Amino acid sequence: MSTLRALALAAVTLVSAQGAQAQLFGDDQARQAILDLRQRFDQAVTAQNRLVDENTQMRRSMLELQQQIESLRGDLARSRGQEEQLTREISELKRVNAAAQQTLEERLRKLEIDSAARDAAAASNTAANEPPPEPTASGGDKQEYDAALAQFRAGDFKGAQTGFANFIKRYPRSGLAPSALFWLGNAQYATRDYKEAITNFRSLLTAAPSHQRAPEAMLSIANCQIELKDSKSARTTLESLLKTYPQSEAAQAGRERLARLK
Repeated sequence: MSTLRALALAAVTLVSAQGAQAQLFGDDQARQAILDLRQRFDQAVTAQNRLVDENTQMRRSMLELQQQIESLRGDLARSRGQEEQLTREISELKRVNAAAQQTLEERLRKLEIDSAARDAAAASNTAANEPPPEPTASGGDKQEYDAALAQFRAGDFKGAQTGFANFIKRYPRSGLAPSALFWLGNAQYATRDYKEAITNFRSLLTAAPSHQRAPEAMLSIANCQIELKDSKSARTTLESLLKTYPQSEAAQAGRERLARLK
């Protein structure tokens, strides 16, 4: 702006002095001087306008850059929040999985303890209400049954499912078939395949309602229904357990679960 003022002042001075210099310069020279002055003035104005435009464009670019920076900051904050949320979810999944694994191990230990207790009671014939001992076999079916059971006890629940399912197909009339259904259901429960587990536990109850594993099978059905959030069906199953097998250890556990459901 100071350049514009200087040029304007020079123009005024030049015009004021035109009359005094008329004797020294001709009209053409005076006109040319004015034209030159106007040209320089126009050039100065053009340069000034260009600087203003460049300054405006620079400010606009800086504003856009600032907006991009703020957007990136927002994206980074959201990304960090998502990462923290994912970390929390992974930690929660690990906790739930550890708790489920511990519950399963405790349940398996209890099953083994209960099985040993029943076998001892059956051998000594001291329990009047104890169900008959589990049938046995001595051929190829016994070997396949034991192999599948070994997989289950080793924690290979997928392998145990395959083993027991194949056993039931090959030896549907074996005396070990009801027990195979029982362990197949437990292997499916361990892998959270609750619906299929219920199907096999019910098959055991249908085929051998007086089997020594029948009360536990009914209790396991209720456990599956609880896992499936079907409290109404679980309550009905537990009530049937108490009515059908009132003296069993499974019925005692069923009473505790039923009390928690109410």
